[in-house]
Amino acid sequence: MKKNSLFLFLIVVAIMFSACREDSVDSNKSIFRYNEPKSVTSLDPAFARNMANTWVVNMLFNGLVQLDSDLIVQPCIASRWNISEDGLSYHFWLRKDVQFHPDQAIKQGRTVTAHDFVYSFNRILSPETASPGRWVFAMVDTLKGKGFSALNDSELVIKLRKSYPPFLGILSMPYCSVVPREAVEKYQNTYRTHPVGTGPFQYFIWKEGIKLVLHKNENYFEKDNSNQKLPYIDAVSVTFVSDAQSSFMSFLKGQTDFLNGLDDGSYKDAILTRKGELKPDLQSKFYMLRSPFLNTEYLGFIVSDTATAVRNSVVLNVNFRQAVNYAIDRKKMLKYIRNGVGFPGEGGIVPQILMTANPLDSVQKPQYGYTYNPAKAKELLEKSGYFKKYNEPEVKLYTTAQYADLSEYIQKQLNELGIKVSLELNPPGTHGELVAKCQAPFFRKSWVADYPDPENYLSLLYSENFTPNGPNYTLYNNPKFDQLYKLAMQNNSHPERLAIYRKMDSLAASDAPVVVLFYDESLRFVNKRIKGLGTNAMNLLDLKRVKK
Repeated sequence: MKKNSLFLFLIVVAIMFSACREDSVDSNKSIFRYNEPKSVTSLDPAFARNMANTWVVNMLFNGLVQLDSDLIVQPCIASRWNISEDGLSYHFWLRKDVQFHPDQAIKQGRTVTAHDFVYSFNRILSPETASPGRWVFAMVDTLKGKGFSALNDSELVIKLRKSYPPFLGILSMPYCSVVPREAVEKYQNTYRTHPVGTGPFQYFIWKEGIKLVLHKNENYFEKDNSNQKLPYIDAVSVTFVSDAQSSFMSFLKGQTDFLNGLDDGSYKDAILTRKGELKPDLQSKFYMLRSPFLNTEYLGFIVSDTATAVRNSVVLNVNFRQAVNYAIDRKKMLKYIRNGVGFPGEGGIVPQILMTANPLDSVQKPQYGYTYNPAKAKELLEKSGYFKKYNEPEVKLYTTAQYADLSEYIQKQLNELGIKVSLELNPPGTHGELVAKCQAPFFRKSWVADYPDPENYLSLLYSENFTPNGPNYTLYNNPKFDQLYKLAMQNNSHPERLAIYRKMDSLAASDAPVVVLFYDESLRFVNKRIKGLGTNAMNLLDLKRVKK
């Protein structure tokens, strides 16, 4: 029996088994179970740099603000705030009913104060902490020593060096969670395995690489619209099985309650139709949640001859880069390689959900970008002088094995146009290093938003963010683009800033330092016994309102 046929057979057996299986969960306790294949490396919010860590940290900790399902900033520990007209001062008023989790390191029922936030934020900035999240406070006026100040127990003020409108969204990130000094100082290096926070769940046990269990925080401060205390469920249980097929089988047998995404493509055909819908034979036991996901997958060109790797290369020619943009049939690519998951990258680098988030904005699709047009691609390729002027036997696309099928599709499309393309597949770490050091003239990359603002994507093309000190891996440098970037950062009106963002996105699309392949979607496959699990464009996991 062929491998794929055997796998499909096992899936059918698993479904039959799960249909006859009695739920082994303690009837007196409601436990949400999921598997995290990439494991968790720390429970300390100072090190919440990836999704696996972030999901758990969001259950254990809170910050001043939080994002709702529409990615709108909402109150959390801060009940309200005020931003000065010049955008330099943020004044927060804190709730007075938020307590840290019970722990021997702190006084029972210890209430969170503004002083705790001052400590927590300065801890992120401290070189001794070595947090990868230090950058979130880059705009804070720390040079004067008054970047963070507690006016009293319930009032906190943050001072910025210059106006930065996305800052409020940044404060929703896990790095900005509040931690108690007493617990951090008591546990020191072991705080990563003994977290004390304020979140809806509290730490119970963690056997690294095997299992993590969190219990309901009985003293949690948030309530639902009916004034019922949150969270509803009693516990969260996380396993760490790295094998994708084993994780998938556990889900089908009902041993876990939900499955996140299709990172491993080996079972996408077993669960999705070609149109990206849940297969009919699975719909009796599971449902699928689908949402735009703030992840842009793209190809990047180094567009500055200051990089040795591109001296006299055709990638420096804007006509060539535009030709590549027109040469790729993104709709076909998504249909046959990703089972219809994602949106064709026919606009700029910013996902359109961020450009149309304002209710006053009537723009439904960008008026710039690239659709599949092989005739236009050939015309631009001739104009670039690719066949006469440049003496390059082939253009090498740097990528990783995970994206081999996508890269092979692009290679085939460009070969049909007459562009000779070879692929260099490297391990993710090696690939990242080559891109960061400007040693990959033509590369595949993706950008998952850190916070829900178009600036987070446009910063990839801002000249002051040249790699290795920033994420501008293409070395794109357009003075007009930079001028618009600075203008946007001085404008606190969201609709007006969106208009500036669109100009920037359009300008960069015309210069074509990148080829936007697609804007991603998040898929969640959920057992029907689970109620209240939502989804959002940041792919945050919020279990506060989940029932089982």
